[in-house]
Amino acid sequence: MNYLDEQFIKTSEQMELLMKTDKLSKEFAERADYYDRNGTFPFENFDRLKEEGYLHLTIPKEFGGQGASLYDFLLVQEKIAQGDGATALSLGWHLGLMMHLHVAQKWNTDIYKQVCEDIIKNKKLINSAATEPNSGSPARGGKPETIAIKKEGKWVIKGKKIFTSLAPALDFFIVPATIEETGEIGDFLIPRDSKGLTIEETWDTVGMRGTRSDDLILNNVHIPEDALVERKDKKEKPSAQGWLLHIPACYIGIALAARNQAVNFAKKYQPTSLPHPIREVPEVRRKVAEMDVKLTTARTLMYSTAEKWDTTSQMERPKLAYDLAITKTIVTNTAVEIVDLAMRIVGGQSLFYSNPLQRHYRDVRAGLYNPPSDDITYKILGDRAFIE
Repeated sequence: MNYLDEQFIKTSEQMELLMKTDKLSKEFAERADYYDRNGTFPFENFDRLKEEGYLHLTIPKEFGGQGASLYDFLLVQEKIAQGDGATALSLGWHLGLMMHLHVAQKWNTDIYKQVCEDIIKNKKLINSAATEPNSGSPARGGKPETIAIKKEGKWVIKGKKIFTSLAPALDFFIVPATIEETGEIGDFLIPRDSKGLTIEETWDTVGMRGTRSDDLILNNVHIPEDALVERKDKKEKPSAQGWLLHIPACYIGIALAARNQAVNFAKKYQPTSLPHPIREVPEVRRKVAEMDVKLTTARTLMYSTAEKWDTTSQMERPKLAYDLAITKTIVTNTAVEIVDLAMRIVGGQSLFYSNPLQRHYRDVRAGLYNPPSDDITYKILGDRAFIE
C-alpha cells in the first residue's frame, strides 16, 4: 500500500481490515484479465471472499455479522476494486443491500434474520433484480411489467429482469413486481431453486464483464405468501440510501489502480530519446500531480459524506439525499478523468489488451450509468434551487 491507500484510515481496526483486503485485492488482480477476456463470473474470487468472511461484513452484530459502518464498507470496496472492479461492484450490491435492509427496516424481522443466517452459515449471496427492458431503472419511476398474481395461497410471478448483477452466483433474488389485484408494487424474495426461474446469458458488454449481469426469466414462479417482503408506499418519497456509495467507491478504486499503474510505468519506461525514465519529464509529473489532486478531492468528498451518514440519526438521514447524489456524480466522473490521465501518461501501450489500463477504461465508464445518473442528480439540484 502507498500513501494514497492510508490517506483515509482513521483507526487501527480500519488499518487491519485494509491490510487483509489488500492481500485479496492483489490476488484478484492476477485473475482480472482472465475473467474480463472470457466474460465469466469470478467464482474463484467469491470463494475467497466467502472463506475470509466478507459476505457478512455489513450485517449488524446483533444478527451475527461484523456490523461494518458505511465508512468501513467503502474502504473495502475501494481496495477490492483496485484488484478487480467487477468483483468489487458485484460484492457491493450484496453488502450494500444487506446494510440497506437493516437501515430501512421494511422487512419482517424474522425473514431478515433468516437471510442473515443463510449468508453467515451457508455463504449465500443476494441481490435485487429490478431493471426491466421497457421500464428501465426503477430510479426513473417506471412501474414493473413483472406481474404477481395471488393464487391458492401462493404468489405466481411472471416477468423478465435485465442487468441482474451476480446472476450466475445468486442464491436469492429480490424482485419488484406489480400486484395484479391491487396495482401495488411489491418486493418478492425468490430463491434460486424456484421452479420456473431461469437465467438467460445475455451479458454482452465491453465494461464490467465479470459482473455477468444477465437476464432473469420468471415463468410462472410459485412462491409462498410470505415471500412478499415489502409493499411499496406510493406516497412515500424516495429515501436517502447511503449504501449506494459503494458505487463511487468501486470506481474511484479503479481510478487508483490506473494511477498506480501509470506511475509504475513512468518509473521504468525510458525511450531512446531520453537519458532517463519519463518520470523525470515535467509534463508526466504534472499529470501525476493532477491525478493525485483529483483523487484526494473526490475521496475527501466521498469519505466525509460516508462519515456524515454514519453519525447522522435515522430521522435526519433523508436530508443527506442531495449529498449522496452529488458525491456519486462527482466521484464517478472524476474516476473517468483520472483513468484518462493515466492512459495519456502511458500512451498507445495503454490500449493493448495486455495492459490493465484498457480494462480500467472500459470498466470505469460503467459508473456513469449506475444510479443516480448525472441527469437525475442535476435535476434534483436544479429543482432544489428554485423551491419557494
